[in-house]
Amino acid sequence: MGRLLNKVAVITGGTGGIGKVTAETFLKEGAKVVLVDLFQEALDQAKADLSELGEVITVQADVTKESDVQNYVNKAVEQFGRIDVFFNNAGIEGKVAPIVEQKVEEFDMVMNVNVRGVFLGLKHVLPVMIKQKSGSVINTSSVAGLGGSPNVSPYIASKHAVVGLTKTAALEVANSNIRVNSIHPSPVNTRMMRSLEEGLNVTQEALAQSIPLGRYGEPNDIANLVVFLASDDSVFITGVQYRIDGGMGAI
Repeated sequence: MGRLLNKVAVITGGTGGIGKVTAETFLKEGAKVVLVDLFQEALDQAKADLSELGEVITVQADVTKESDVQNYVNKAVEQFGRIDVFFNNAGIEGKVAPIVEQKVEEFDMVMNVNVRGVFLGLKHVLPVMIKQKSGSVINTSSVAGLGGSPNVSPYIASKHAVVGLTKTAALEVANSNIRVNSIHPSPVNTRMMRSLEEGLNVTQEALAQSIPLGRYGEPNDIANLVVFLASDDSVFITGVQYRIDGGMGAI
């Protein structure tokens, strides 16, 4: 407890399964949290659920819109004066279909959220951290960002792009004492996986058979890794891709 005491953390995709549980864990570790998401109603509910754990504010934003990204960064700085941790987490799964059946519009939508959104977050959060000469950024990629998988080409492409942004940003801001890493979860027991299971016409039990530990990850599994990367326990780690995949990378 207290590994993030008085640190200010911004979390995009803050009301989703991973985002909300990470926010809860951050608050328990002493952080002040800025929750960012697209839907105000979900943000209001998340704030109601989390407020007793610590100081949390919410900002409604479409991460694909630069003005919205500038706004959530400004709100964080206005409220708390700094940004110590940026969990660049917002993402969508897109349509499940072969490449030849993917519509350009659907491809663009996934790339806009999963790549443009990550890029814009970096573009506007990093100057705050550069001014501070400190900070930790955690970008959410996926095991899909480290390999291939049929029928989810937009998602695969977008998560590979997050790796490139992570490595580039890590090199650009290392001299400002800022760390940038990416996390690569296996299937996690959230709404996104319910959508993918339906699209792939497979059950959770069937997909879990591809994971050596025999189960999906849980949001708290991911949150625990994010806390480590956000904390001073990882001060000499940057530009790294962290698998949290139940052993999938060993296959």
